[in-house]
Amino acid sequence: MIEWYDEPPPVSDESCGYSEHGISLCRIAREACETGVRAAQPESVLKRELTIADNQLQLGNTIIDLDDFTRVAILAVGNAAGTIGSTLTTILDDIVTEGIVITDNPREVPELTVHVGTHPLPSHENMTATADLLDSAAEYGAETLVIVGISGGGSALLTAPASEISLEELRETTEALLRSGVPINALNTVRKHLSAVKGGQLAECLAPARTVGLLFSDVASDDPAVIASGPLTPDETTYQDAIDVLARYEVSVSENVRSYLEAGASGTYTETPSSDDQSFRYISQQVIASNHTALTAAAETCAEAGYEPLILSSSIRGEAREVGTVLASIAEECRDHSHPLAPPAAILSGGETTVHVQGDGRGGPNQELAVSAGLELPENAVLASVDTDGIDGATDAAGAIVSAPSLSNRKKAVDALQKNDVYGLLKSINALVGGGATGTNVNDLRVLLISDS
Repeated sequence: MIEWYDEPPPVSDESCGYSEHGISLCRIAREACETGVRAAQPESVLKRELTIADNQLQLGNTIIDLDDFTRVAILAVGNAAGTIGSTLTTILDDIVTEGIVITDNPREVPELTVHVGTHPLPSHENMTATADLLDSAAEYGAETLVIVGISGGGSALLTAPASEISLEELRETTEALLRSGVPINALNTVRKHLSAVKGGQLAECLAPARTVGLLFSDVASDDPAVIASGPLTPDETTYQDAIDVLARYEVSVSENVRSYLEAGASGTYTETPSSDDQSFRYISQQVIASNHTALTAAAETCAEAGYEPLILSSSIRGEAREVGTVLASIAEECRDHSHPLAPPAAILSGGETTVHVQGDGRGGPNQELAVSAGLELPENAVLASVDTDGIDGATDAAGAIVSAPSLSNRKKAVDALQKNDVYGLLKSINALVGGGATGTNVNDLRVLLISDS
């Protein structure tokens, strides 16, 4: 069940301003987002991708004979880890012997130890849970099969600071990176080099156990090295790369953090394991759900409603308000020149935008993107922009649905953007999409509808 949608629709159809054959465009956009989120739910994905027969486990072309192992453990980390752990124990029935879940959206899984952590910033709870996971991982041997489920949010929830870095320093650095709008690839480069678990270090700890990674991607590239900062993946970045990120984005960190990274760059500390490390010979992993999973399902809903769908990209990134303006321009192009589609059209996109925070208000990337787009949207166009995990920024909203009429007070909207304070504005016009953990995380999802009426 997706808790996000247990309540009545949070967006007012009247605030949308447009309808097609009596059906609100806002309602269609919202339903498309709902469908996309449901398609990326771990329960449906795992039951589709993972099968077991004759005591053999099959994932794609990988077949594992369970008779070769005396222990089968599940490790699951991220926003969707509770659902992943619960579903895996159901699929594997009595085969699972033990396991650990670390998530900010817990579910009771009797067969596993469930730790409740925090996101998006590391915490003492996360660190305690990660220490438990690493202790268990170190005990597994060649007779153990370990199934590792990794989803969005894993970078924060897997908290194991390098021995020279305090939890508070790690938290402050992470917050500074997030506020500076650093892209996820670059952000994770820094996090890997302040960690004892990220950047392939969990793989080192697990070896020689046979390990299968099941990845739910929340990054634009679907690169396993970036998802949750790649705990099972070789890391080709370096301490110097991390230093360069801090300089490029003018991120202020403590003197101790900077000294630690500089010492690593000079060779004092060992680099994260690269592809020639023998630990990775025991690892296989596969991305089984991504932003494209959600986009494809959302596109089908739009088509059923009479809107020709086009998936523009699942990898859009950049400053949220700038992406919003670009999407509004695409809506204009559809209306004025029937390009890339003639209305009624649905332009779908995903990825992960960022916000360079300069004000002290409330909001999130999807909310800022929606306001920016709404200021420029042509007539008869609606945009829904949501985070599939149900939490946009540090708010209780997943995102927003807007049209030009809903943002008729242009001055108020511009002021809200400048102050990074769009949440209150969107709430006042009933444009927020109600939030709450959805049980999955495959990045942001945007549905742009352009009517022909």
